[in-house]
Amino acid sequence: MKIDKILIANRGEIACRIILTCRKLKIKTVAVYADIERNAKHLKMADEAHLITAETPTAAYLNAQAIIDIAKNNNVDAIHPGYGFLSERTEFAEKIAQAGMIFIGAPIAALDLMGSKAAAKKTMIEAGVPCVPGFHGDEQNSPFLQAQADGIGYPLLIKASAGGGGKGMKIVNQSSEFIEALDSAKREAIKSFGNDHVILERFITRPKHIEVQVFADSQGNVVHLFERDCSSQRRYQKIIEEAPATCINDETKQKMYVAAVAATKAVNYQGAGTIEFIVEDNEFFFMEMNTRLQVEHRVTEMVTGTDLVEWQIKVAEGQPLPLKQEQIKCNGHAIQARIYAEDSYNGFLPSTGLLQDVVFCSGEDIIIDTGIEKSNNISIHFDPMIAKTVCWAEDREQCIEKVLHNLDNTFIVGVKTNLGFLAGLLAQPSFSDNTIFTNSLDNGSLKVELPKINHSVLASLIAKTSNNTADSAWTGNQGWSNSGQYSNIYHWSYDGEEIKVKGLIDTDAVIIDNNPIDINPNSHVFETAKQIQLIDNHQRYIFDKIDHQSAALSVNKGDIVSPMPGKILDIKVSVGDQVEENQTVVVMEAMKMELSLKATATREVSEICVSVNDVIPANTVLLKLQE
Repeated sequence: MKIDKILIANRGEIACRIILTCRKLKIKTVAVYADIERNAKHLKMADEAHLITAETPTAAYLNAQAIIDIAKNNNVDAIHPGYGFLSERTEFAEKIAQAGMIFIGAPIAALDLMGSKAAAKKTMIEAGVPCVPGFHGDEQNSPFLQAQADGIGYPLLIKASAGGGGKGMKIVNQSSEFIEALDSAKREAIKSFGNDHVILERFITRPKHIEVQVFADSQGNVVHLFERDCSSQRRYQKIIEEAPATCINDETKQKMYVAAVAATKAVNYQGAGTIEFIVEDNEFFFMEMNTRLQVEHRVTEMVTGTDLVEWQIKVAEGQPLPLKQEQIKCNGHAIQARIYAEDSYNGFLPSTGLLQDVVFCSGEDIIIDTGIEKSNNISIHFDPMIAKTVCWAEDREQCIEKVLHNLDNTFIVGVKTNLGFLAGLLAQPSFSDNTIFTNSLDNGSLKVELPKINHSVLASLIAKTSNNTADSAWTGNQGWSNSGQYSNIYHWSYDGEEIKVKGLIDTDAVIIDNNPIDINPNSHVFETAKQIQLIDNHQRYIFDKIDHQSAALSVNKGDIVSPMPGKILDIKVSVGDQVEENQTVVVMEAMKMELSLKATATREVSEICVSVNDVIPANTVLLKLQE
């Protein structure tokens, strides 16, 4: 069946990305949206757009019946679910088929089977695909699971059976921690997936996350499109992905391709899928099959010269795969970095707010996938990813440099982002030599810290900001005047701390504390009315300009403040308790994730300002500590 019109049951960058391919194929597109997204980019790109009214913005994209009704009323041939939301929901695919339309996704039986990690593991074992030792059964009684965990041994991983994206996943290091971690995993799982079933697995201590892109058609053809290395993660969520993987040898790769194709055939698959493996020292184990297009599919497209959305549409029409296995080649290297609205130096807490300015870097062999524009809001209701920047080069070393250049010339103002963190991670020797593992950022073995201020940075800041360029009568005279040394007082805020410096711009240097400091010619700034972002040697320094007319904040630095709107799940201390710095004091839920808020200093708790189950806005004082 020829597809002439597609409804995209999704939002943001994936909706925009699908529309690009539809335009190329001259296929009309229908967008859907929640009420708060009336100015969203994907609406402007689609041929038509329809509002879904719901209690919450997230609920709009989960309203399967409303989406199908819109499709039927607008003569849609097929529905593309993107990823997330309804993309792997068996009931959604069934309803689309019953309505006489095409679901551009996995077969219903495969969705049903792979929707359960336990059932998936059983199928893979029967197909001869290596799996991690663990418990994948139906019994969910806590004492029984405790006994199973003790038998498997520690460290151990609890995983939500219906989960993904790190939600409902906990590492347990010893038996006494198991029940608390199990309860937390089940709470997250029920909130995120409506199912608190978990499986237990041996925890691999130095894991690499390698996945193989697979594709199958209705004629029984199955191919792989090589592998991706997705080992750079925080909180079990990928932030940098690349293809091909350079951390494993060719012999291991060939075995993985064979296993991936076998896994795909074992579930009678059709369409785009990903077989995810956990790898340690060239030994690999099946983790899960993603029965949809992956967020990181772009890196595969760049090294194979394919359009995987186009392949999805052709397979959904009943056509054979565009290429045979021997025709698919891997060329060069591609790296994708996910740009998130988050405070990377404070537990990766999501950041919300108005995007006051957005500037992306462009160039040859660079893709920017985004559904975000200037003046859009980053809301608590959706994943805080702003964009994906994807670069291709002849080899990995050149590709790393291209991505660094791309990040260094991307500027986002209005929310905190991980731009500086991404550049810091890519610049690490451990990234270049492939010694980053999926748990490196979470277990503290790898740290990317907020850059420290020094005189060289301040010199560049003074020299390259617009309000510092006016000539003085004393410039060039080392600040000498007949009334004494001449200089300016510069005043900013950096990471919440006030910085004052006395400096003078000289001919080719800045004089700070009577010392001439050379200006780094390769540094550059992006300046707005309230903020300056300085890029120096792949380090991003963000300075807020201080409004001397405004009153200073009165919040005690020791107070525990909610970083975003959410719900209080647990308060772990009482008034009068002595807490240690970095001790967890409050657990709250935001964006379906549990956030552990920690004490900022070793002090006594003087006041508790909220109660369990309170729903609170951002910047609410939760606990007060003694001055």
